[in-house]
Amino acid sequence: MKLVSWNVNGLRACAKKGFFDYFQRADADVFCLQETKMQPHQAEIETPGYFQYWNSAEKKGYSGTAAFTRREPISVSYDIGDPAHVGEGRAITLELEKLYLVTVYTPNAQDGLARLPYRMEWEDAFRAYLLSLDARKPVVVCGDMNVAHEEIDLKNPKTNRGNAGFSDEERAKMTRLLASGFTDTFRYLYPDLAGAYSWWSYRFHAREKNAGWRIDYFLVSDRLRDRIEKAEIHADVLGSDHCPVSLTLRED
Repeated sequence: MKLVSWNVNGLRACAKKGFFDYFQRADADVFCLQETKMQPHQAEIETPGYFQYWNSAEKKGYSGTAAFTRREPISVSYDIGDPAHVGEGRAITLELEKLYLVTVYTPNAQDGLARLPYRMEWEDAFRAYLLSLDARKPVVVCGDMNVAHEEIDLKNPKTNRGNAGFSDEERAKMTRLLASGFTDTFRYLYPDLAGAYSWWSYRFHAREKNAGWRIDYFLVSDRLRDRIEKAEIHADVLGSDHCPVSLTLRED
């Protein structure tokens, strides 16, 4: 099973920069998006052969997630089961035959960590939600989780420590999530690989210099570890300030 995740930073804009070419080339069983920044009726997004599911933010041009899947899920749910975290379109859960697939766009802590208190509440609610799913079936989580977990996961850790996405608090929440029974698939296969990033600032020619951050993930329930065949970062794919990431799982 091949799964792809991409923060497109505005699907309407990305669609003009090669999104559909990559979508067809990727040939994924499920293709998940974050930061769609649109309502489904605002553009013709045609994905023949795929069921489409959207969770758009109430605020136009903001946040939003989507999932395109070849097989119709058993069930689909939106958000994370907590009324405190509704309205920004941040998660979709597909129940498949043997697992749950969750696509997530984690809230950004923002400049000066202005939204860090909310981010901490989100982290606890999201972890509880994933564990409730994991009690029923194994879970795959993908998306822009807005944190570089370890120093190896960004180009300039010393100068960025304490900034949004690399605060001690956000990193500790990721550590706790992984310790609760989840595996970072990319680091599982490549524990020591430096220079592997999924997001680059539009400023200072960061992408050309590969001065980036790895903040887009595929996590799996620990009991799926043995099924990890590939975990890839497709840094050559343009169209957004993020690049796609993918996971290939062996079938049981």
